[in-house]
Amino acid sequence: MTRQPVHTRQATLADLDALAPLFDAYRQFYGRPGDLEAARAFLLARFEHGESTVFLAEVDGEPAGFAQLYPGFSSVGLARTFLLNDLFVAPDRRRRGVASGLLRAAEAYARRLSAARLTLSTALDNTAAQTLYAALGWQRDAHFQVYHLALAGA
Repeated sequence: MTRQPVHTRQATLADLDALAPLFDAYRQFYGRPGDLEAARAFLLARFEHGESTVFLAEVDGEPAGFAQLYPGFSSVGLARTFLLNDLFVAPDRRRRGVASGLLRAAEAYARRLSAARLTLSTALDNTAAQTLYAALGWQRDAHFQVYHLALAGA
C-alpha cells in the first residue's frame, strides 16, 4: 500500500467545519461526551478572539488531524512561548506521519515568531506519543514539577 502524502497548514476560520469533528473526537478520546456543536463553538471563539493557532493535516484532501497552540510568555526569559495543548490524529490516519507533520509545523511556526520554546504534556502511559516526541527532539522536563488547581467547570 502506498503511503499518501500529508499536507499540513495553518488553519483558518474557513476550516472550522473540517476541524470541529476532529476536535470533538479528540475530546471524546479524553473521556468527554461527544458534543459537536460545543466543539465547533469553542474553536470558533478561539479563532474570533485570536486566542490560538491551529494547524490542520490533510491526507487526500480529507482532514486527518490537528494541533492547537496557545500563546504564552516567559517573564524570566523575556520571550514568547507556546503551549501545544491539543494534538489529535484520526484513528484511521495514525502511523502515517500526520502527528510528526503537525509537530513540525508547530515548531516552524514558533521559530518564525522567535519563540523561546514549545511546551506540551501527555499522559504518563502514552508511550507512543512520548516516543514520537523524543524522536523529534522534545525533552522531558527534569527541573520542574507541574501543579494544577482545579476550578469550577474545569
